[in-house]
Amino acid sequence: MKSCWLKLLVLLPLAWWLACCGMSALSPTFDLGLPTADAADQPAVDASAIDFEKQIQPLFAKHCVDCHKADKDESGFRLDLGHLAIKGGDRGVAIVPGKSGESILFQALIGKGDVTSMPYEKPRLPAADIELIKKWIDSGAKVPASDAAGAVVKSNHWSFQPIRRRAVSGQKSEARGQQSPIDAFVRVRLEREGLAPSPEADRSTLIRRLSLDLLGLLPTADDVREFVNDKEPDAYERLVDRLLASPAYGERHGRHWLDIARYADSNGFTIDSARQVWKYREWVINAINADLPFDQFTVEQLAGDLLPNATTEQLVATGFHRNTLVNEEGGTDQEQFRVEAVVDRVSTTGAAWLGLTIGCAQCHSHKFDPISQRDFYKVFAVFNHCDEPSVPVPSADQLAEQKRLDTEVAVAEKPLKELDAELLKGLPDWERSVASQSEGGWTILDPTVWKTDKGATLTKIDGTTLLVDFSTPANDVYTITFDPPADAPITAIRLETLNHASLPMMGPGRAEGNFVLSEFEVLAGEVSLPIAKAIADHSQDGYPVSDAIDGKPKTGWAINVKPNSGEMLNVPREAVFFPKEPIVAKPGTKLIVKMHQLHSVPNYLVGCFRISVSGASADVLSVPASIKKIVATPADKRSKQQVEQLQTAFKNTDPRRKPLAEKLDGLKKQLDALNKAIPTTLVMKAKAEPRPTHIMIRGDFLRKGAAVEPGVPDVLPAIHLSQDIDAKQRTASARLEFAKWLCSPDNPLTARVTVNRAWQAFFGTGLVPTENDFGTQGDPPTHPELLDWLASEFMADWSLKRLHRLIVTSATYRQASHMQPELRERDPTNKLLARQSRLRLEAELVRDVCLSASGLLTRHLGGPGVNPPQPEGIYIVTQQKKPWAESTGLDRYRRGMYTYFWRSSPYPMLPTFDAPDANGTCTRRNRSNTPLQALTLANDRSFHEFAVGLADRIMSFGPLPSVSDSDDARLWQAVELCYSRAPSDLELRKLREFLNAQRTAFAADPKDKDPTKSAWVAVARVLLNLDEFITRE
Repeated sequence: MKSCWLKLLVLLPLAWWLACCGMSALSPTFDLGLPTADAADQPAVDASAIDFEKQIQPLFAKHCVDCHKADKDESGFRLDLGHLAIKGGDRGVAIVPGKSGESILFQALIGKGDVTSMPYEKPRLPAADIELIKKWIDSGAKVPASDAAGAVVKSNHWSFQPIRRRAVSGQKSEARGQQSPIDAFVRVRLEREGLAPSPEADRSTLIRRLSLDLLGLLPTADDVREFVNDKEPDAYERLVDRLLASPAYGERHGRHWLDIARYADSNGFTIDSARQVWKYREWVINAINADLPFDQFTVEQLAGDLLPNATTEQLVATGFHRNTLVNEEGGTDQEQFRVEAVVDRVSTTGAAWLGLTIGCAQCHSHKFDPISQRDFYKVFAVFNHCDEPSVPVPSADQLAEQKRLDTEVAVAEKPLKELDAELLKGLPDWERSVASQSEGGWTILDPTVWKTDKGATLTKIDGTTLLVDFSTPANDVYTITFDPPADAPITAIRLETLNHASLPMMGPGRAEGNFVLSEFEVLAGEVSLPIAKAIADHSQDGYPVSDAIDGKPKTGWAINVKPNSGEMLNVPREAVFFPKEPIVAKPGTKLIVKMHQLHSVPNYLVGCFRISVSGASADVLSVPASIKKIVATPADKRSKQQVEQLQTAFKNTDPRRKPLAEKLDGLKKQLDALNKAIPTTLVMKAKAEPRPTHIMIRGDFLRKGAAVEPGVPDVLPAIHLSQDIDAKQRTASARLEFAKWLCSPDNPLTARVTVNRAWQAFFGTGLVPTENDFGTQGDPPTHPELLDWLASEFMADWSLKRLHRLIVTSATYRQASHMQPELRERDPTNKLLARQSRLRLEAELVRDVCLSASGLLTRHLGGPGVNPPQPEGIYIVTQQKKPWAESTGLDRYRRGMYTYFWRSSPYPMLPTFDAPDANGTCTRRNRSNTPLQALTLANDRSFHEFAVGLADRIMSFGPLPSVSDSDDARLWQAVELCYSRAPSDLELRKLREFLNAQRTAFAADPKDKDPTKSAWVAVARVLLNLDEFITRE
């Protein structure tokens, strides 16, 4: 690139000189370095006879395709195929048929305009070759139809074709004797392979499988017995319907969607601050429980804010795309990370709804699928026009309380407003009265003795002022002694807090200008004098000056100001304290002032001050100096804030106002506390001014290429944006139209991807094994007709519950999971579906089934994240320590999906069992089987608590009619509880032997106060640690 700039520096002076000489600086035979040749010396070329494959493509192959081909498309531009050459790259269309002068390709070949001369850093093409390319362009730049064969093959890929509902054969389900379309499609394939389906699983296995698949919880022993003994032909269907109606269904299948949504409770990156977005998780659970149609489920998450009269819940739904990471590191370019968030939204949307790796086209056109870089940025443009606010989400109770308080506030405001209107009529007379008053006869006292309790050093400056030095303690009490004025009653004592250059931020307090005066005490000699009231020219919210005379050391007067209020913190402030009775000091009696500063927050001490006294009337003294200053200011020179301060001071002189104002203030404080308690959540909203979107050359947000409008990949059916509105409105509405397009009948992908993911949830693997890649590099469907039949069925009403019911009531789902030797050899991964799959439970479900077995499970739906016990030291390696106050009570035993998830340091049990890190979308979790998992089940504090809970439950079991021994009866019921089946004789014997051995061992331990319970806890730990317990058969 450097050499290109050097060439330009050499050519620019030459071009200027040629222009001055009246010569064209763009002459192709002189200044551009083309070989000089007369047109007469060149063989004539018949433009109509130019053969692209024989004459043009060899030139591109020789000079261009090293940099412009499938695996290396510089600037998003390819010349290995003619139709792609014409399409262009990041800078737009490269070849304009019939117009070589407007074609970027030709301009690059001759070095014209602002394009880089090509071939890059190589000799220019011979003039004859350039002329040939020019004439090919001018003659229409024709390429043979076969040139686009590769694109045709890709666009004919199975997943891009319309969904075709195939006729279902007459196969019937042997289990129910009625038509089962799923089974019909599956058995056709099995018969073709010469295989037969496995028999139906036994009933105890079926109810455990269903309960785990639909609810993520164990069935109760009563439920198992009831189903096993139910001989009615519709017993299974009734069980399915009951489980689908359970609130736990939304939690189980909401967890699948939250993986796709990359849900977490923190921002990510190294700082990884907490965020509040749990209301989105709650919305997902409720939407799935309510069976919100999937098309509406889609629209509300991607564009709920754009719906007419959007509700709060529809705004909450847009939290789907607020689950992106946020980088809070200092010095970061926020635009860069905003762009990265939009890139993530594009990639996640492609994976979640289209099953395509659209993100691969961010920097260049997709290497394998017909998705160009322009396609990527068309979808990018859909999500590039969003603001990212948070909104309050009150509960129904909070809304009702808000309404009540709003009404009461309105009622309380009415008499106060009426009184204020009446009072303000007398404001001019009051101003004249204040203006005529003297300063109140304040006498500044000269301190004679001063001391402190905790070691602060006071120094007298300016004769009467005391300054506190910089080595102050955390708290202190200043005691200052004065000689009072002789024979003069004291009706008020004034404390002036002052600025000084030695104080932090000039004071007057030592805490960046602030202080907290806990108590202001006045004594005549050794007699403490009661203070009737106190006023101040300013008090911090929550720290009124009256708190300095309430006798409570942990309250006090402070002077901080509200942000953006226009008030200044670091200015002198004053408070006036009125004794209950005028002070008349006897001769020789000292006046003592004690300033207690004992607030729980350290270092909030007064830094510079002086004391004055006055014998004037309270009416005169009650007007603060700051108000007198405003009165002295001409009315037309007063600021709006000064006018409000003056009116408030005057209105507060009327005693009728105080109870009305206090009542209103109390109601407003209640309303403010309520509003602060209302949770907020992150949402998306349309930006007032849409951002322009450009192709980002090589994915670099600083290198802008051609402008693009919102759209969808060309290989898919077009999105139809309204042409009846202007471009700005069209861009703003594109996100809503895109969301609707995803679930339109024309789009063949969304329904296929969604039903495939549902199949994956119940069989471990989808009908398309590569559930996140329906492109040319993904696996084809194992049962294409079944996939399309399910997709068309799903699109009829977009009901997930009906789809799930359709799958789990099929005979295919109900098969036993045992692998016959023939299947192990011919179909080890169960692609042919001749059996059910045996699956390890997901991380959260491992916790859930343990809670379920132990009887500790809290069945509360929704709510914020919780903090179950975890090992110490988890946050040592994080940049910022994370708060983790262990939950107590019912919150301690909530389902795993509610565990607070820090991206940089997740709850350790979750990744141990393969939970995703939430840094990107996850469409299928890994399933592993490691020693660390067994060690977690055996030794983690939480699982020990679960074992204790299970032991308590086992010990509460009563006798069984068929089992005489009480221990055997308990063991029998414990196995039934954990595994939904009866124990074998061998299992019962082994467990009995283990129980007795543990009893003996614990009885020999003098520290064990309850060896019997300890033995049962040991049995419980064994039951929770068996592979069968965390496996779905």
